[in-house]
Amino acid sequence: MSDIDPAASTEARAEPGVRVLAQFIRDLSFENPRATEVLRAGGAQPQIEMGVEMNARGRDDGFFEVDLKLSARATREDGPVFHIELLYGGVFAIEGVGAEDIEPVLLIECPRFLFPFARRVIADVTSDGGFPPFLLDPIDFAGVYAARKAQGEGQGVVIGNA
Repeated sequence: MSDIDPAASTEARAEPGVRVLAQFIRDLSFENPRATEVLRAGGAQPQIEMGVEMNARGRDDGFFEVDLKLSARATREDGPVFHIELLYGGVFAIEGVGAEDIEPVLLIECPRFLFPFARRVIADVTSDGGFPPFLLDPIDFAGVYAARKAQGEGQGVVIGNA
């Protein structure tokens, strides 16, 4: 006789879960307008202006697409150093999550899965542009989500079909 309870295995399958099915660069832009001047100049550390956006939408096949947009603009007193924008996407299967909890999963947990890979892309591109690799600090996606909810800004979530 088996010790496995069929009801317990059904409950185990209902456990919340997030699977990354695919991830990809949707759009990438790197501008190095004064490459030879900036690389020669040395000097003071540039001021970095960062931007973070998260968007999600449901797909016809029941999966979800999540986009993480990261941007960084570096400037010095004498002008721009570089500007990078990355739109990094992923396709996710989400199971066992109620409709009331799907938005935070899409806009907090899914970007957490994507971030290390997007961070590496930005480090590689800035390094290939002649700069030391620009390593983004970890991002508090829960804080970003909460701040935008408090401001009443739309997060760009479309739960139904896109």
